Amino acid sequence: MEFQLNGEGRVYAAEQERPLVELIEALCKVPAPSHHEERRAAFVKAWFAENGFPDITTDAAQNVIAPVNCAPGREVVVFMAHTDTVFPDTEPMPLRRENGRLYCPGVGDDTANLAALMLAARYFRAQPQTADCGFLFVANACEEGLGNLKGCRQLMQDYAGRVREVISFDGGLGSICNKAVGSARYRVTVRTEGGHSFGAFGNRNAIHALASMIGTLYTVKPPVEGDSKTTYNVGMIEGGTSVNTIAQEASMLYEYRSDSRVCLDKMKTMFESVVAAYRSMGVEVEVTLLGERPCMGDVNPARQRALEERLSAAIRAEAECEPFFHSGSTDCNIPFSLGIPAVCTGVYRGRGAHTRKEYIELASLPAGFRTMLAFLLSYLG
Repeated sequence: MEFQLNGEGRVYAAEQERPLVELIEALCKVPAPSHHEERRAAFVKAWFAENGFPDITTDAAQNVIAPVNCAPGREVVVFMAHTDTVFPDTEPMPLRRENGRLYCPGVGDDTANLAALMLAARYFRAQPQTADCGFLFVANACEEGLGNLKGCRQLMQDYAGRVREVISFDGGLGSICNKAVGSARYRVTVRTEGGHSFGAFGNRNAIHALASMIGTLYTVKPPVEGDSKTTYNVGMIEGGTSVNTIAQEASMLYEYRSDSRVCLDKMKTMFESVVAAYRSMGVEVEVTLLGERPCMGDVNPARQRALEERLSAAIRAEAECEPFFHSGSTDCNIPFSLGIPAVCTGVYRGRGAHTRKEYIELASLPAGFRTMLAFLLSYLG
């Protein structure tokens, strides 16, 4: 099994250096907030069609699926990169090249990886298909935030029992996410009688009650199991009517995360006990689950290790760096929870993911693309 590109593959990779950057820029100009990826999905589907892929489909979750060497009932390996960005913008975001960097919100997460996967898929499809399985090249939807991994969930449901491995390209060059960080996200709304700030002074204020609840939640010491990590966060608060109104309603967005199922369960118990305590004081508390990401399931250790070693070998051969492993909340959470081996990696170096100052280092893309191509081709022997 080869983990280094041959001459033909190396020539193709060199030829794609400029087209890769141009494709990244073209994708960046197509807004794709979670749940509204239709325009970018249409762009990707048209690109696959123009490059000779047959049987391209867009499923109910707006995943664009380009199959290679697939047959009904045959096992498949999934290569995926998500189309959505964390930003809600529905108009093109600022894009510029400066000092060897390409700046744009979402340029790294996950546009660069998506563009690289499209170009790598074109070369992969043209090779003799010698594997004993099929392959799905997927531009998937709703990975970010409250997208709640909708695209990957749909894919795993539609191909249930057939998925051998999942590789998500979503991250930086040399990184390998091999452990799922599970999470739960809630909207918590507190309601009280409220009233006029002078005339009804003394009535309970929903903002005060919510602030007290937040303070209570922040006194919690995160549970630990072995080398696990557990976190929590209040990311948004809102409420009230005016400066002279005792607020009747206030709400927050709250989440907790952990790479341990045990700790995740403990956080759920803690959160529910805090809510119950405030309800017992006569405060109306409404809790809405907005999103839930599972932790690790029972993945076969030998198969998982073999996949990690395959990817590590490609990184060492083409990026000439030592891969580093970490936990993460990615599309891989879904296959992991189902016991399917999975890894998440990327093709670029950059900074500022999930900020409007995000950028990628253009000089990192050639090695990243060669790594991706070498890894994909290793499945063909």
